[in-house]
Amino acid sequence: MRDRLEKIHFEAVFSSPLQRARRTAELAGFREPQLTELLREVDYGEYEGMTTKAIREKRSGWELYKDGSPGGETPAQIYARAMDFIKLASSTGGRVLAFSHGHFLRAVAIAWMRLDIKAASTLDLDVATLSLLRDDERGRLLAMWNSPP
Repeated sequence: MRDRLEKIHFEAVFSSPLQRARRTAELAGFREPQLTELLREVDYGEYEGMTTKAIREKRSGWELYKDGSPGGETPAQIYARAMDFIKLASSTGGRVLAFSHGHFLRAVAIAWMRLDIKAASTLDLDVATLSLLRDDERGRLLAMWNSPP
């Protein structure tokens, strides 16, 4: 991944303040990304630390982007934060690299394409993969998703 990213110029590199995102940025060759709370992982409230399977054992059919988490973020709040990050990234005037977390990055992709937040549940996102959102004459595109480094 490092070789692919080092060949591209970025106007800004952002990271969640959480250690795992900062560490990934460092491993990718970006030792001092701009930390922003906008990229932190979703607040799972009472479901923090639980797997989806365990949550569904308690609440059948639960979906993060449909139901949110008691005591945590609602789907609307997740979407609004994703839109706020898109505004921040757009303000740089160029390419942006973001290091964040799976559930939140799915929300960013969906917000980028201006889709309903519920669509985020249809995206798979593995760890340490590359995705590319871009704007061109056709509009906002999901140009690459979940690509191995």
